Amino acid sequence: MEDRLVPFRDVWKAKKRIKSIIETTPLVYSEHLSACTGVEVFLKLEQNHPTGAFKLRGAANKILSLPEEEKNTGVTTFSTGNHGIAVAYVAKELGIPCTVCISNRVPSAKVDRLKRLGATVEIVGKSQDDAETRCIQLEKEEGMTVIKPFDDKDIIAGQGTIGLEIMEQCPEVEEVIIPLSGGGLLSGVGLSMKSVDPSIRITGVTMEKGAVMQESLRKGHPVILEEEDTLADSLLGGIGTGNLFTFPMTRKYMNKGVLVSEAQIREGLLFLLEHHKMVVEGAAATGVGLLLSEDYQPESHVVLVVSGNNIDHETMTGLITRV
Repeated sequence: MEDRLVPFRDVWKAKKRIKSIIETTPLVYSEHLSACTGVEVFLKLEQNHPTGAFKLRGAANKILSLPEEEKNTGVTTFSTGNHGIAVAYVAKELGIPCTVCISNRVPSAKVDRLKRLGATVEIVGKSQDDAETRCIQLEKEEGMTVIKPFDDKDIIAGQGTIGLEIMEQCPEVEEVIIPLSGGGLLSGVGLSMKSVDPSIRITGVTMEKGAVMQESLRKGHPVILEEEDTLADSLLGGIGTGNLFTFPMTRKYMNKGVLVSEAQIREGLLFLLEHHKMVVEGAAATGVGLLLSEDYQPESHVVLVVSGNNIDHETMTGLITRV
């Protein structure tokens, strides 16, 4: 199943390009989730990257593919946190100037991490769309290259390397459950999985508050929604009204889109902490929250993509103290 927007071959090219920065992440069997659901459940641990999230794959692939003159001028990006951290990390590794534009909704832990990586941080407005506008200004005024968080061929191909690893680690897989925001992760993994076997089920899971991609798919075109506070803050942000790649690819590859409540996300966070001793961010726990729901019927071999662990200490402490 070759995609005319992002060829499957590009994912293999990405795997080769990023091998100097990216290490294969573990896939572990979840005895506890398997017992709860009655199916075989595996966790793909993308929080094991040095940046704490899967975004490092796409950022590395994009930046490493830039011409030398663009690297020398510097890069800029807009992000709710994890993509910005990934871009800053790769830029530091390569000695490239980097400016990250974020909204005032980004948790302080992520802001501090960006600064420690040596990035220039600009806090702009109340949404990712506001931060994107500032990035475009930097591109025009200073000649910096914008590294988009998701709607970019190289970003999508980089995230698609997760799918290659899943097939190697669990060839029996029948369903992959993926946190869904702008769609870069789902587009890449969906491309990889369905290029190997179109029958593999791709499930996208999003928080109820501000589920822009899900609403866009429902209406048939990209829409703008107001952002709201959520435990899954990494899934905040618009998909862009001029979306070129991830909207059509999500529509093509996602078999089912599901919304989860804040209570389900909290349950997923605490489940991973109690049974797997994993501290992850809300977005990474959405799939667990879904599987713990009695209403959801998964396939017999399921892989959950645990997307990242960049959660505020205060947020996690607050969840624990409420138990």
